[in-house]
Amino acid sequence: MRDSSGAKSTALAFNGITKRFANFLANDRISLTIGHGEIVALLGENGAGKTTLMNILFGHYRADEGSIEVFGQPLPPGSPKAALKAGIGMVHQHFALAGNLTVLDNLMLGTEPLHHLHSRRAEARRRIQTLADELAFKVDVDARVGDLSVGERQRVEVLKVLYRNARTLILDEPTAVLFPDEAKSLFALLRRLAERGRTIIFISHKLHEVLALAHRVVVLRQGKLVADRPVADTSAKELAEHMVGRAIKPTLLPPCAAGQPVLAMKGITLSRRNGTVALDGINLTVHANEIVGVAGVSGNGQSELASVVEGLSAPDSGTLTLFGERVRRFDPAGMIARNVGRIPEDRHQTGVAAALPLWENAILEQYRMPAYSRHGWRRIAAARRAAAQLVRDFDIRCPGESVRTALLSGGNMQKVILGRVMSRSPRFIVASHPTRGLDIGAIEYVHEKIIAARMSGAGILLISDDLDEIMQLSDKVIVIYQGRASQAFDRQELRMEEIGMAMTGGGSRAH
Repeated sequence: MRDSSGAKSTALAFNGITKRFANFLANDRISLTIGHGEIVALLGENGAGKTTLMNILFGHYRADEGSIEVFGQPLPPGSPKAALKAGIGMVHQHFALAGNLTVLDNLMLGTEPLHHLHSRRAEARRRIQTLADELAFKVDVDARVGDLSVGERQRVEVLKVLYRNARTLILDEPTAVLFPDEAKSLFALLRRLAERGRTIIFISHKLHEVLALAHRVVVLRQGKLVADRPVADTSAKELAEHMVGRAIKPTLLPPCAAGQPVLAMKGITLSRRNGTVALDGINLTVHANEIVGVAGVSGNGQSELASVVEGLSAPDSGTLTLFGERVRRFDPAGMIARNVGRIPEDRHQTGVAAALPLWENAILEQYRMPAYSRHGWRRIAAARRAAAQLVRDFDIRCPGESVRTALLSGGNMQKVILGRVMSRSPRFIVASHPTRGLDIGAIEYVHEKIIAARMSGAGILLISDDLDEIMQLSDKVIVIYQGRASQAFDRQELRMEEIGMAMTGGGSRAH
């Protein structure tokens, strides 16, 4: 929709938006207009204020100063109901789904009047299937959301907003867990939606996605709007420098001779609760001073592989050896006691206790140690000092160690987990999607820490959906497809095309 001058009419207008959390200034007098049918990418480091600004738009937060207009009408502050009524839909970075309900129930939740005598499930099922076909997403509408992988749950989030026919879509890192072909299908749909007049705000840290999809790019840094550029007038290098305020160094993996085996898996099998096979005869070895990357489309057994190594799941058969000793009892505390560090796939669900303050999360895996506990009493002052040191050492941007962890940005929450793991110098690390949803500066930081651990003698199992990350960091790569592992690719012979073929079940390396 365009006005009489031919320009796109204004769909959204942010007027001097300011938001503080205690003494932390998240948004600093942000003014911005977005046109009807425009795709605007919102960039910035973790903690720059992007999600805060979108949460103000969606009504989760109330701005301390400023106002928002939607299609020329003032938006009542602090009301998700008002935002939904104004046609605003949000795909959250952190899932807002009911794990005990089916996909169909989650998508229908809140969409039917209470006075209806019968639920229109058949009609909803047809609409959802049509949307899924357009997106080329494989979604089982009868599956319980709690049984889905992270990638599958992200697809449900995307479908949920589209099902509600939102006029303005906010997508917060929607491709963080999507396979490249799925992301392309999503982008094609978003372009069609924009052509039909939908307004789209796209938050991403993947600069190539931003340049491929958006009409315009807006960059926030430390709560301020620092750049607003048409995509045609900018570059990935310029955007990265606006985001972090400096040039970004490429990730380099120094040469390092592998040491003794720290992890050996032989014939590991594992079934899911529904009886399907998750791991099918996995053979895998990780040496000291070595990073072994695990590539694969989400849902092919990567999560279950991590759960076995972390002690969360006991395999049905096969053997697992750590540091030369066979593991017979699988429990997380036992693995931590064996000096295994874990960077979990889902930082919110299994990485931190979000309701607890940062200082408690910083010592969660060590709270029984004498440094933090004596005769059954917690040594809170010591724990706070350790957490404060962690904040300094790992550049965690927050008001202090007493902040509730749920209030941290995704990147800073990941730094808490990273600091908790790396500060105790583990001999073996399971890093599951360690940079998922992080900005380019935070990715650089996490990569540096992982490489430093490798150089210090740790063996690392790196599980990632990001093939670029796998290629940059791995000494060896295996691909998991339908629970089976390919033979290992050595770094010297890594080819993106061959790995991509193995991820779909093809190639000479696939078992």
